[in-house]
Amino acid sequence: MSGSPAVPSPDVALTVRRLVLLSIPALVIGVLSAVSLRLLEWVASFLEDALWTGAPGAMGISPDSPWWIFAVLTFTGIAVGLVVWLAPGHAGPDSATTELEPHPLKLSVLPGLAVVVILGLAGGVSLGPENPIIAINVSLAVALVARIAKAVPAEMIGVLAISATIGALFGTPVAAALVFTGVVGQLKAGGSLWDKLFLPLVAAGAGSVTTYLLGGGFGAAQPLDPYGSPQPFDLLLGSVVACLAAAFGLIGVYLFPLVHRAFHALRHPMLYIVLGGMVLGLLGMIGGPITLFKGLEQSAELLSDPSAYTPAQLAVILLVKLAALVVAASAGFRGGRIFPAVFLGVAAGMLGGALLPGLPFGLAVACGVLGLVLAIARDGWIALFVAVAIVGDVTVLPMLCIIVLPAWLTVTWARPMLITPADLARERGTDFAASAR
Repeated sequence: MSGSPAVPSPDVALTVRRLVLLSIPALVIGVLSAVSLRLLEWVASFLEDALWTGAPGAMGISPDSPWWIFAVLTFTGIAVGLVVWLAPGHAGPDSATTELEPHPLKLSVLPGLAVVVILGLAGGVSLGPENPIIAINVSLAVALVARIAKAVPAEMIGVLAISATIGALFGTPVAAALVFTGVVGQLKAGGSLWDKLFLPLVAAGAGSVTTYLLGGGFGAAQPLDPYGSPQPFDLLLGSVVACLAAAFGLIGVYLFPLVHRAFHALRHPMLYIVLGGMVLGLLGMIGGPITLFKGLEQSAELLSDPSAYTPAQLAVILLVKLAALVVAASAGFRGGRIFPAVFLGVAAGMLGGALLPGLPFGLAVACGVLGLVLAIARDGWIALFVAVAIVGDVTVLPMLCIIVLPAWLTVTWARPMLITPADLARERGTDFAASAR
């Protein structure tokens, strides 16, 4: 046995050196991704205050007035339609056709995309910022890093920007867990699993910390009462809530391509987006302000006083919000579907808790969120994370890790909430197989 110290192999030394060097762009991308998200949200918040507080106050109109809701959403449809029609690249691809892992866009497309996202967030459209802001950050990161560090592969830059933006969106380093299975498979670099996860984790951590420092975040405004010790009967009741919530979400999933085809039969964006805004206005008149916007603040509003909502009111809220999500996602507005799914899950969990009083309230809400997010986002990591985050109680996690199994079986055979190339070919009356050849 020799006394000489162990020397790292050349491959290990090369991997360590590479990770250290790439950590610098990972940190930069994380910080800049969070800053761009917060800037977009700040501008949207400023415009939202003008539309929903300043303007109606100046005219002596209640912002909760059904006719004001209809007017603002119709105006939002007109404004978004104009930008999509006239902006370079039509303000990016239709969000109905994209997931959370986009291809980089031309820089000339990004201003129009940012404008339509801001208009939708401020105007009360039932979509979140996730898909567009990820596309914006990926495109900016690829363009920036390609100029200053040409040796970094564009594929790696895209993965880091996706990871960073997810960390920023959910406002906690724990959100990096969402990156683990979703994007690590895209990395062609060698090394261990942890080596592949290291840089996305650095980017996501930098994004989430920056978001926290800038005043953002995600989760329960006021954590619910802790669940406590797991009870066997809660598994049955929780599974019922999660599976029924997932089944309800699948109604929207199956209506999605039909509604998308109906709107896009009008062909011109000024027609189908304006019509979408008007339909959203009518839905807002029925459901009220609680059914507007991306849903995160509205989720906190629901949870702040659960006794204020009867089961019948929760049922109406669920139906209106699901319809609003399907219409907004189908009619050409740009935005993501995860945040509205969280709101739907909160309402479904509250309804389940009201109808099954033996189920602890926090677990009921978490199960509702789990089921709806599984159906609409089709991602188990995201569903588990947001279900725990929205109730602010980690003690529900062991139960959710079991309840997710029947909920996943409920949704796994169904189509995703996504307009595929085959769907687009059917809308256009073309043969997808022939066009693919």
